[in-house]
Amino acid sequence: MQTEQPQYVFGPVPSRRLGRSLGIDLVPFKTCTYDCIYCQLGRTTHKTVDRAEYVPLDAVVAEVSRKLKEGPAPDYVTLSGSGEPTLHSRLAEVISAIKRVTTTPVAVLTNGSLFWQAEVREALNEADLVVPSLDAGSPALFQRVNRPHPEVTFERMVAGLQEFRREFAKQIWLEVFLLEGLTAIPTELVRIAEIAATISPDRLQLNSVARPPAEDYARGVSLQTLRGYAGAFGERAEVIMDYEPATQGEQSHADEEEVTALLRRRPCRVEDLAQGLGLHRNEVLKYLGHLLRAGEVTGAVAHGYTYYRARSANDGPNEGESR
Repeated sequence: MQTEQPQYVFGPVPSRRLGRSLGIDLVPFKTCTYDCIYCQLGRTTHKTVDRAEYVPLDAVVAEVSRKLKEGPAPDYVTLSGSGEPTLHSRLAEVISAIKRVTTTPVAVLTNGSLFWQAEVREALNEADLVVPSLDAGSPALFQRVNRPHPEVTFERMVAGLQEFRREFAKQIWLEVFLLEGLTAIPTELVRIAEIAATISPDRLQLNSVARPPAEDYARGVSLQTLRGYAGAFGERAEVIMDYEPATQGEQSHADEEEVTALLRRRPCRVEDLAQGLGLHRNEVLKYLGHLLRAGEVTGAVAHGYTYYRARSANDGPNEGESR
């Protein structure tokens, strides 16, 4: 019997901070409040602050239930994907419904841009872990790095993060994404650290560009440099950039459709696909070979690794990228 193709669920994705993370996409591709210059998925095509039921709640929950029955349990069910998950107007119901079908903790990866809205903060109450971001310490660099929707001001964004910390008693891990020559400079580091201290996250995680970014000028800093900056952010700071997949785990029956579904949301290396989906490396290479020949996947080199991603309507003609 032919299995249904995944529409809203992808992975599990190998993640240094979350282990094997089963991803859920709650908005269409590149529907976001920001247009970050470092985004691994490219430029935002629908910048908005309008919350709506972008994907049907019942279909999402049914797909999560089906996926959880297929293979080894993930470490987290994670609301993330190809846009900003807090834009989904029924976010609270999504989280509650997922928690009714699994005991796996629910994490939300968000840019935190809408936390100034009380209904967004309330919608996250049942999540086990929320991972928002803080990419700049000043209005000017916030505009340059995140390119937010006009209704999301720097002051609103920061106040929202602070208010969410006051209301949310569970885990908050704040991600700080640093860019060479922009935010990874002494004056901006001080400003970011001062704001982060007012948010008081349970963990502060430093990250930088590892996969090909939306803009070529968004340059990452080295792992060694990030580790040197960690001290400025206090004892809760850690570096998450250097994820290396663990040894091959339990085998699954993931197919080419699931490989494509994952690559639509996140550029991956061969090793990422093998570890996340529980596939043998040779099987991953077989799928990628077919997808490359069909022009459905492209490859790009970043930091000495080849990352693959699914082609989108915004891509130009296929130039025959090779492994």
